[in-house]
Amino acid sequence: MDIVLDLTSDVIGFEDPARETKIREYVDFVLKREYSAEKPVYISLFLTTDAHIREINRDYRNLDQPTDVISFAYHESGDYDIGPYDTLGDIVISLDRVAEQAKTYGHREEREFFYVLTHGILHLLGYDHLEENQRERMREKEENLLQTYGYTREEEQARE
Repeated sequence: MDIVLDLTSDVIGFEDPARETKIREYVDFVLKREYSAEKPVYISLFLTTDAHIREINRDYRNLDQPTDVISFAYHESGDYDIGPYDTLGDIVISLDRVAEQAKTYGHREEREFFYVLTHGILHLLGYDHLEENQRERMREKEENLLQTYGYTREEEQARE
């Protein structure tokens, strides 16, 4: 399965080819385990600030506050089968929120980023957490993917 990741950022200083490569490899890892498609798969990923994600959250979700991740799942709207791609959707991540949550939860920023990215991808794939059973299923999937890739809670504790 071919995967096209359109990665953009408006955060100054984010331009790091090694970080971008890691993100692309992780998205590929998750999608090849969790999704199959006949066409190439397209996802856009936008990395931004709390101020910008707050505007997006206000404009599209009527919540005037920053958040860590927003996903726009195209399969929910039927807008995914256009052109040469199976368009899963858009993910927007606040790097400010990732840094804050990493401190709060005692993770490295890298692990928190990949947790939030995993959460966004799973939303594009139809997972949700409105009900307790959905939340448990989604959290289990998130942790399983992160651990399989090497982002374990034990790894975090060993680094301290």
